Amino acid sequence: MKTSRTTMAGSTPRHFSWRAEGKVGVITIDRPDKKNPLTFDSYAELRDFFRALQYASDIKAIVLTGAGGNFCSGGDVHEIIGPLTKMAMPELMDFTRMTGDLIKSMRACPQPVISAIDGVCAGAGAMLALFSDLRYGTPNAKVAFLFTRVGLAGCDMGACAMLPRVIGQGRAAELLYSGRSMSGDEGLAWGFFNALASTEEVFERAMATARSLADGPTFAHGMTKKMLQQEWAVGIDEAIEMEAQAQAICMQTKDFHRAYNAFAAKKKPVFEGD
Repeated sequence: MKTSRTTMAGSTPRHFSWRAEGKVGVITIDRPDKKNPLTFDSYAELRDFFRALQYASDIKAIVLTGAGGNFCSGGDVHEIIGPLTKMAMPELMDFTRMTGDLIKSMRACPQPVISAIDGVCAGAGAMLALFSDLRYGTPNAKVAFLFTRVGLAGCDMGACAMLPRVIGQGRAAELLYSGRSMSGDEGLAWGFFNALASTEEVFERAMATARSLADGPTFAHGMTKKMLQQEWAVGIDEAIEMEAQAQAICMQTKDFHRAYNAFAAKKKPVFEGD
């Protein structure tokens, strides 16, 4: 397994696989015999791994996928849901805050996260997909925010905040109340998926996008990701000021100067992320 040349070295994961292909890192949730469910340990390990990616300066984009024809079936019924029924409130709060911290760590890493989604994408797996920056699916993808199916509220890991922003309030409400699966075609029509591809091609479609982003002005991509998140809770005037400051910062980067010089020379710019 190849690791990043920076802080990812020595952080070989146990509950998913990791490899670096040039400037693109690939995370594969890897329990295909059970459709890639998460455990207490894998939640924590993914949280810590995304946190470490904030400092992996040689990794410019991330592809997140699942092994064996499925993305992720959510929390393991026997390894998570069963034990949760026996926990006291302090332990339950520790768990739910940990799952939220996984989402926060995905949002905090500067690299765009691109999910390649086939088959089952449910529960916490659907949340990993939802909080990816871009999502590519297949016609066979089944995305389900099925928390109500196990007697829980649909407001898990940020679902009620993010899903309406992606697919609209009414559609999000229907999925979160019912827990039913959203098909690949629905997901594309509703804006959840950026595009659909065949099972054989969806991973490479995500990789192609990741490589393109990794070859771009990656400091500026990180700024775009940050602004997409920080501008949720501000007014238009405040957002315009935030973006004025962000662009002024980006105008000091070497990539901005490279782009101008390449344009003047009628050449394609070669970005280096600084």
